[in-house]
Amino acid sequence: MTEIQPLVEMRGVHKNYGTLQVLSGIDLEMWPGDRLVVIGPSGGGKSTLLRIMMGLEDIRRGEIDLLGKRYITGHEQSGKTRIDSTLRKQVGMVFQHYTLFPHLTIISNLTLAAIKTRGMPKPAALDKGMQLLKRLGLESKAQSYPSQLSGGQKQRVAIARALMLDPRLMLFDEVTSALDPELVAEVEAVMLELAEQQMPMMLVTHDMWFAKNIASRVIFCAGGVVVEDGPPEQVLGDPVNPRTREFIERVFHIKT
Repeated sequence: MTEIQPLVEMRGVHKNYGTLQVLSGIDLEMWPGDRLVVIGPSGGGKSTLLRIMMGLEDIRRGEIDLLGKRYITGHEQSGKTRIDSTLRKQVGMVFQHYTLFPHLTIISNLTLAAIKTRGMPKPAALDKGMQLLKRLGLESKAQSYPSQLSGGQKQRVAIARALMLDPRLMLFDEVTSALDPELVAEVEAVMLELAEQQMPMMLVTHDMWFAKNIASRVIFCAGGVVVEDGPPEQVLGDPVNPRTREFIERVFHIKT
């Protein structure tokens, strides 16, 4: 029987900005099908963790494996980080503020990277892009520009753009925090659908209801380390660590 390998394995990951230590030796495993929700106080390293996984930030020390292969290595002495660019293509990320190109139509936003960086033939890219837009209820917006869409629609386009490249892991960094409350549900519905399809994902969110409904695991980060790691009903409902309990009661106004 073939042993199942972790999808992601972090060992001793350190990150600092000058003298500010943001991550202080993160050890973390993520398994195929995991939906890992990251919670914690501001400055605790949540978004930095995702940006490192996307290859957008260097690390001072440590190693990260992806799909059983070495993905990122930090070299403290040289100050350089080695990133496997082939593996980086297996990771998709959706940011808080969409990052769509305002001068391109929605379908062009979706197909640009697939055509330019992956060499996908334009007809195939257009066909795939239209299928994704239809799947997300945005087929009629293909020739619109970002300025003509609501915030929720823009965020769904950003998700579709990441899916265009067939990632093996999706990262979501507080993707609903900039939306009006009535638009949050439509974006969360798309993410819940991806979860039902067993898309592995790592996400930062402050929405307790959403965290409970999408997470297979929740980790609480504070002070640059993983303070608590477990199933959502335990970490969010009956945390073991007093620091986790204090954070949930103060931020989510839930007595645990």
